[in-house]
Amino acid sequence: MSYPFVTVPLMAIPDRVPIAHEPGYRTDTIGSYDGGQFFGSVTATLEDGSGSRPDWPRYKRWYAVLHRFDAQGVHTGSRIWFAGTSEEESASVKRAEERLGEWLDALPGHTFGDIAVKLFQVEVDGHLFGLVDRSEVYDGQDHAEFLPDDLGFDPPWDGLYDT
Repeated sequence: MSYPFVTVPLMAIPDRVPIAHEPGYRTDTIGSYDGGQFFGSVTATLEDGSGSRPDWPRYKRWYAVLHRFDAQGVHTGSRIWFAGTSEEESASVKRAEERLGEWLDALPGHTFGDIAVKLFQVEVDGHLFGLVDRSEVYDGQDHAEFLPDDLGFDPPWDGLYDT
């Protein structure tokens, strides 16, 4: 018995990756402002190999992050602020949320909503932040990922993401 194979056309990572605004979830602090677009988040990094250590909380670092883009989705700058580790996780997250709130309040004319941005990356404290092509990790299948938030974007590039 043979099975028919369906050929699915490949959809390369678009020039601007759409990201859907999801109130109350991982993309609730994205949108536009008078200067373009923004992606804000409170996120954490974990040092390689430290996840299995008994003292792992000291290696999980919390950050307030605000990436800014022009109207065409070109990265124009990032503010990334270390708030503390998971040794004091609640306090670290609270500090990061407060800092992000201050930054968002300072964006003139900001409104929350969908965005579409180009790939970019910045390195802070030895960790990668940005929207990067991770196709090589997915056996060559087109895949973009917002790091370190671990938001994965795939065809049909509709703004929805996997975590």
